Amino acid sequence: MEKGSFSSSKGSDSADFEAELTLSDKLKVFKTSNFDPQNYVTNHCGAMSEKEIRHLCIYLVGLKKASAEEMRKSVYANYASFIRTSKEISDLEGELVSLKNLLSSRANIIHDIADGVQVESLHDGTDQSRDDSSTVDFEDREPTNFDQWLSKFTENLEVLLAERRVEEALSALDEAENVAAQDQLTPTALLSLQNSIMENRQKLADQLAEATCQPSTNGFELRSSVQAMKRLGDGPRAHTLLLKSHQQKLQRNAQSINPSSAAYGTAYTTALSHLVFSTIAQAANDSLSIFDDEPAFTSELVTWAVNQTQAFAQLLKKNVVAAPAASGCLRIVTECVHVCLGHCLLLEDRGLALCPTLLRIFRPFLEQALNANLKRIDLSTAAIAASDDWSLSYPPVAGRGWGAAAASVTSVVASQQKLSSSAHRFNTMIQELCEDIGSLEILQLSEQALEGVLQSFNSYVNMMINAFPGSVETENLEGSGRRIVKMAESETQQIALMANALLLADELLPRATMKLSSGNRSDVDQSRRGSDRQSRMPEQRELKRRLQRLVDQLRDSFCRQHALELIFTEDGGVRLSADMYLSMDEGREEPEWFPSPIYQELFVKLTSIASIASDIFVGRERFATILLMRFTETVILWFSDDQSFWEEIEAGERALGPLGLQQFYLDMEFVILFASQGRYLSRNLHQVMKNIIARAIEAVQANNIDPYSVLPEDEWFADVAQIAIKMLTGEASFEHAERDMNSPTASARSPSSAHSPGSA
Repeated sequence: MEKGSFSSSKGSDSADFEAELTLSDKLKVFKTSNFDPQNYVTNHCGAMSEKEIRHLCIYLVGLKKASAEEMRKSVYANYASFIRTSKEISDLEGELVSLKNLLSSRANIIHDIADGVQVESLHDGTDQSRDDSSTVDFEDREPTNFDQWLSKFTENLEVLLAERRVEEALSALDEAENVAAQDQLTPTALLSLQNSIMENRQKLADQLAEATCQPSTNGFELRSSVQAMKRLGDGPRAHTLLLKSHQQKLQRNAQSINPSSAAYGTAYTTALSHLVFSTIAQAANDSLSIFDDEPAFTSELVTWAVNQTQAFAQLLKKNVVAAPAASGCLRIVTECVHVCLGHCLLLEDRGLALCPTLLRIFRPFLEQALNANLKRIDLSTAAIAASDDWSLSYPPVAGRGWGAAAASVTSVVASQQKLSSSAHRFNTMIQELCEDIGSLEILQLSEQALEGVLQSFNSYVNMMINAFPGSVETENLEGSGRRIVKMAESETQQIALMANALLLADELLPRATMKLSSGNRSDVDQSRRGSDRQSRMPEQRELKRRLQRLVDQLRDSFCRQHALELIFTEDGGVRLSADMYLSMDEGREEPEWFPSPIYQELFVKLTSIASIASDIFVGRERFATILLMRFTETVILWFSDDQSFWEEIEAGERALGPLGLQQFYLDMEFVILFASQGRYLSRNLHQVMKNIIARAIEAVQANNIDPYSVLPEDEWFADVAQIAIKMLTGEASFEHAERDMNSPTASARSPSSAHSPGSA
């Protein structure tokens, strides 16, 4: 049974319909003025079982949470207007109270004047003797019961105020208010009583206000005084004094925390953060317990809390954050911000969302620390690369004191990988950076950090490219603006460079960047981890593609360097030229058939690289295969696109003859054979070589020579190429193979048996 569904058909249809509505539509039924909860429950739950009622309760609870969340978002969206309006309402209420007091005073004055006029009118028209006797009688009149009560009330209240017996004084004032409300007093007596009440209320309120500002006043006394001021009708002043008292207490306690006594700010941050946010929490509790959630007081509390948070953040920025951020100590900055956010998040249950205030102040420093840390990673890696011997080894056992558990896990994982010393340093620093940023996912710095990691890896790849001998000679010079790195002279060292890049790009950096999206989350976010992980999969794929492109740059630089070493001589001459084939038909004797020297060297080079790669790329044989494939393609594609070579072959003064074509065909078949046996013959390479053979055959045909009449069968080329491979690998000697390498003219193809070179 789905959540929110009912057992009856009518209830089921209603639930299905409600499931399609928006949250606003779902809440309409509860917003009507004539909504009757009893009727609602009776209509929906009349024929439901206990299990179905539980499901309905769960549905209603979920709807209540969604409604509360929508209300919270609405309040935050209009928070500035809410604060401004609440403040205006509070000011208006104060003005209304003042106006009420003024009108009351005016009314009392009018009553007093009216009474005076009435008394004077009684004396008009009487004789002087009677007036004198009345005056004497008035002066000699004994005090009334009210006069005695008022005198006793005033004396008693003065004693209570002097002895600070607040509750009794409040009770006496309430009793006086009741007497004044009985409407049995003359206007003059009523005015006297009201003036006495007002005067003593003001005295008691001033006395309570003074008490709230005393450092010796404890929490209970503070709340009692504020509660009493509220009973006296001085609520706005009482709430302001409540917050002021907490602020003064906060300032006094903060002075006792010395930033220089902390371990570079960590302990200072923890102590100060705990003090500030616990004080804000206590102030919020006192405010809500005394004034409930009246908008005017709530807005004043929020404004006060924001101001205290800003003052705290500015103090922390000055004493802790600024210097580490400028020097790139990202760990210290993130640790301090994480502590603050941890305390700040605890206040959200009380309705105080202060994290945006902190983030607005701390974010620039976090970005500064991130950028400085990335720069420090580049400089530190470059410094080690200048003396790196490019030998692969397991990482040294080391870890940071902060986050020992995470560091131990990273150490266990990294200990299974071999890298050079500079790559180990690069990986360690990147792992630490991602761990630091990942712990503050709320800051949304993941994208910026991810881009920084890619840029740092790009810088490291460029450093390793400069470590190739050819790059060192042309680019890695002092004064050129490029960093100095130690040259990787041997093929083992050069392949180790690619092992660094491959392991970082395929495994270590993706694992590090996963920390950027898996930082500490609140319990509310736990249910969304699965969907977040799914949503970040495209980001991870894009990251790996970008990392792989950088690895391809390093691999292509390696292939290009070794291809140039094969093709060109040390003095700049070209070893792979058309003359090596055109000159063969100028001689009188038939040559000893064997692959050309440059292709022999290509085979030896590839064999050496394959041997080294098989030892280094354990478990990553595919990369070794692609490396050999790309190296072979680099040589052949250069040869295929060499216009000067083909201009001499196709339109030069000398024509390509049968022997040159046969040698050319043998060289190509030799490359195809050993590439095929090594399983790095790509379809593209195979097609390019077939096209090259076809182009050479067309050049011979253009000279009116039938190429198929002079070329032997494919088996002959395969045999000679196989014998050459065995001889170059030491599996056979030239004496044993000489009888198998006879002139191919006896086995030349006949025109009828010839087939397209594309199928050779």
